[in-house]
Amino acid sequence: MGYQVVQRVLLIVLIAGSCIGCDRMTKSMAMNDLQRGIRLSFASDLIRLQYEENSGAMLSIGSDLPPGVRFWVFTVLIGGLLGGLFVFVLLTRSVGLGDVVAASLVLGGGFGNLIDRIMYDGVVIDFLNIGVGGLRTAVFNVADVSVITGVALIVVLHLRHGGEPSSPEQPQP
Repeated sequence: MGYQVVQRVLLIVLIAGSCIGCDRMTKSMAMNDLQRGIRLSFASDLIRLQYEENSGAMLSIGSDLPPGVRFWVFTVLIGGLLGGLFVFVLLTRSVGLGDVVAASLVLGGGFGNLIDRIMYDGVVIDFLNIGVGGLRTAVFNVADVSVITGVALIVVLHLRHGGEPSSPEQPQP
């Protein structure tokens, strides 16, 4: 295994592992400290904490699918895609440092939610909600923030570089 691959593995493990650790810790606190159906409000209702179990994807998309289909889509397919992303980022030389960081965030969040699905019979623990008045987000978790941040970073990097995977001046890990 080359030096570049070892560097990438370490970076991915550090970032994704940190995301997974933060996600597991906050979900554990939500499970232990929040009661179903009770909303805790902070900062003039800007932030709400409320325990939810989501059997679907973001915004509960697919939660009405039969359990077997949800298993194959949200556990097996997503697990395969995350594994493929890991291998791609690890072995593709043209992937720049920014893309490795972004993909690591997506991997950390994706695996954080995948762990939930495996541990909790196909559901993901959500507990955060932000908004003002009637304009509110869906209930989400730290893993979701990690995935969205990683995807946003990929978009910004590729818009800035004209759609190229990395620029020549960008250091390769």
